[in-house]
Amino acid sequence: MNQAGTYRISVAKEDLNFAAAHFITFAGHRCETLHGHNYRAAVLLDGTLDQQSWYVVDFSAVKKIMRRLTGELDHKVLLPLENPRLQVSTKDGAVHVAYEQKPRYVFPEKDCVLLPIPNTTVEMLATFLAGKLAQELAEAGAKTITALELEVEENFGQSATYRMTV
Repeated sequence: MNQAGTYRISVAKEDLNFAAAHFITFAGHRCETLHGHNYRAAVLLDGTLDQQSWYVVDFSAVKKIMRRLTGELDHKVLLPLENPRLQVSTKDGAVHVAYEQKPRYVFPEKDCVLLPIPNTTVEMLATFLAGKLAQELAEAGAKTITALELEVEENFGQSATYRMTV
């Protein structure tokens, strides 16, 4: 049997979620107030069959990585490190956040995740998680994946999906 086509697999489990606090900065020099969401993540992977296993990638490997990645964000304050309007610094076990040079928040360091993104929008969270997943799947030896989509939902009916070729 010749499997010359490509496949799409989906991983959208109920435990691929995280509750986190965040705020975003808007155009026009506005910063919204701190609030939280119960985020959910889902993954689509495109690829060809691995001729040794006859699957694109092992579902259990994807679930294991995604559970860990979402777990690292769970019950944390998500802070972007690449936002030109925010100044984020760590001192004596605390994370200090200033908006346009004016002090705004101080959080315990253990309660924060400092992310290499410009804003904690669902678009940027999806991009961040997709990059981490792609890197870890490659390190685990997944060789037949050609594209990856990662969706982050912040509320029912409100989500962003990032698609990347691998």
